[in-house]
Amino acid sequence: MGLYEQYLSLRIQRHNGAPPDHVALVISERDLLEDGAYETLVDFFEWAFTYGSRLTVYVSVLDLDAVPALRRDLEELEGPGGRDIAVRGPDDQVPADAPIQIGIGLGGKHEFTSAVRTLAESVEAGDLEPTEIDDEHVEQHLIFPSEPDLVIKAGAERLSDFMIWQSVYSELYFTDVNWRDFRKRDFLRAVREYCNRSRRFGR
Repeated sequence: MGLYEQYLSLRIQRHNGAPPDHVALVISERDLLEDGAYETLVDFFEWAFTYGSRLTVYVSVLDLDAVPALRRDLEELEGPGGRDIAVRGPDDQVPADAPIQIGIGLGGKHEFTSAVRTLAESVEAGDLEPTEIDDEHVEQHLIFPSEPDLVIKAGAERLSDFMIWQSVYSELYFTDVNWRDFRKRDFLRAVREYCNRSRRFGR
């Protein structure tokens, strides 16, 4: 670890604010085409679990035909300390329940629409009354049900169609550093910024 990274780590350790327990990372299909992209992703796993217990990665795609190949590559990755990795694509319905969750081309609108459709089917079957539907019912049918504390968007300052329900109270961190150039110091800057913020959870 370089001196600057040691400095950032020390600042985080001495900060009164707690670091994020659940980090979400947003990258793109094109990012993973760069040399060393998967190695950086595995490093990111290590960095995230230095402070937290859960990590969600979203890979946005322009061409859904690329999903199967990306899925194979991502499912071959190993989580630090033997942690399980759950990979989900646009056609998956089973919620991801693993310390490391990876979504490929699974946008928030699609995820939310699928949850609403499932609830509508339960109402039609007589298993659920419309008046009984609340936030918890929706969350039970999301592919990624847990809420991230911090969402890191690499490469551009714009939002993506990802976890639109779960990240409503998350802290968003945009960096213009492209994924091919992303280093531990960039992650530590995001964590330090998170610690410096006062979370309001919509209040």
